Amino acid sequence: MTTLNLSAPDRRTLLQRRIRLLVAATITYNVIEAAVAITAGTIASSAALIGFGLDSIVEVASAAAVAWQFSATDHEAREKTTLRVIAISFFALAAYVTFDAVRALLGAGEAEHSTPGLILAALSLVIMPFLSAAQRRAGRELGSASAVADSKQTLLCTYLSGVLLVGLALNSLFGWSWADPIAALVIAAVEVKEGREAWRGDACCAVPTATLSGSTVSEADGCADGCCSPAQKDTQEDKR
Repeated sequence: MTTLNLSAPDRRTLLQRRIRLLVAATITYNVIEAAVAITAGTIASSAALIGFGLDSIVEVASAAAVAWQFSATDHEAREKTTLRVIAISFFALAAYVTFDAVRALLGAGEAEHSTPGLILAALSLVIMPFLSAAQRRAGRELGSASAVADSKQTLLCTYLSGVLLVGLALNSLFGWSWADPIAALVIAAVEVKEGREAWRGDACCAVPTATLSGSTVSEADGCADGCCSPAQKDTQEDKR
């Protein structure tokens, strides 16, 4: 059982500040990532790298939406709008990844080897999971569905980094240009699923893991590190 005690406004203020800092770090990294990926992709004629850079721009939009929400004193009043922005960013990214993957499978151009692309994908694969996990923990404790949803957007960037790294490596080593678009289609399907959940407000485990009064919610109540239990999902559905 995990026990957390919140000391009323102080703990809430700390969590809100932490989320703002994590969002700022996510935005900063993704702006740099987008610039490097799009530039390297253009030089190497790599649709995967350019798509990865555009994904970073979507990441910035999602994180900026959360930053906008938490710039208000009553951040909960902006929760629904923020979730809709995040959901739309998921759908837009899924549409682009699908289009780009199908285009690549149909033989629209051959990408060249890109050392900057390989380095960027490897760095993102290391950095993004930490940012995602930290924001997810803070969002869950605060009970912010939008912060949790944005952390999942960041986690998807990790998956795309893995896809990009494998795709660029296989293309460089063996000339297997089909590997990246196949994996990208799987990622696109996950993005659609996450977009639907964000639109409905089903941010996984976005109920506070502790209350301001000091009472606790344990993992046995339905919220483990991965997702909500079926019973908790039913409870969330009944509340709508």
